[in-house]
Amino acid sequence: MALKKQAAKKRPAVRRLINEGIEILQGFGVPLAGLTDRRRDMASMCFLAVAGVTHSADWSSAGSHPSPPLRTREIIDFINKHFGEQVSRGSYDDIRRKHLKFAVLAGVIQQSAGNPGAAANDPTRGYGLSPEHSAIINLYGQEGWGKKAAQFMATRPHLSDSVFAKQSVMAMPLVLPNGSELKLGPGSHNALQRSIIEQFRPRFAPNTTVLYLGDAENKELYMEATTLASIGIELNVAKSLPDVVLLDSHRKWLFLIEAVHSFGPISPERLVSLNELCKECNVPRVFVTAFLDRTTFRKFAPDIAWETDVWIAEEPDHMIHFNGDRFFGPRESS
Repeated sequence: MALKKQAAKKRPAVRRLINEGIEILQGFGVPLAGLTDRRRDMASMCFLAVAGVTHSADWSSAGSHPSPPLRTREIIDFINKHFGEQVSRGSYDDIRRKHLKFAVLAGVIQQSAGNPGAAANDPTRGYGLSPEHSAIINLYGQEGWGKKAAQFMATRPHLSDSVFAKQSVMAMPLVLPNGSELKLGPGSHNALQRSIIEQFRPRFAPNTTVLYLGDAENKELYMEATTLASIGIELNVAKSLPDVVLLDSHRKWLFLIEAVHSFGPISPERLVSLNELCKECNVPRVFVTAFLDRTTFRKFAPDIAWETDVWIAEEPDHMIHFNGDRFFGPRESS
């Protein structure tokens, strides 16, 4: 319980940095979607320790410091010092077996030792970033990073593909308003997307058409390509769209909804990015960040942009309006 309390009290800058680490790992196909919040945060903090990153401005130099690879107890020391944790040094084996496991299997983090064939419990074994991945990590924060990461991964296997293929029997069916049946993968993020369609939509966006829905592992799970093109949204930006896009033809509103479980609310920076992606779109836009519960919302509340809205699935009849000049609805682009 102490660890959970510690994780919930992260400073906004630390919370943002951990979320950035999660985004990078998932961009490299590391399967984090099915993990608990705590496991996902620990995987990110261990990755940050190996990369030597303590601030969001450090990504351009990640992995470039001429220091020896970190051993598991040194990783614990790093995250305790920089991220406000209180992890016991005696839990070093959890670092290797639980929190570094997927990043190592995906090739993002490399194991190294004086003897390349050293046993897992060799005290000289340390962890460092893969030089290939470091080159892409150093670009994080620049415009188009997601596209660069996707290009990098295009010819490489995605560990998440094989992991979630084994979990396909757990896929959650979702029937869209037009009768189309989709299979959402496992995990809280996709459960939230289902809630957006089944609970948010009938309450706050009735009679809307689902134009886009991206599964955590398949960003183009469902897409109404013709309609998106007709309202001025280019199909080559689909991977940068929010998780759910709804079109209200009667009110002439376009709902852009981010489903946030571990990272990615509509922050001021994301709001600018979304407006840029939709600059040719002729339909006024409503921006909504959706959360499963208040606990998750509280983590991200400092990052929410003004003139956007928040919906919490556990209290589906209410919304939180970070309103500017009006209560709810699209606003004129400046």
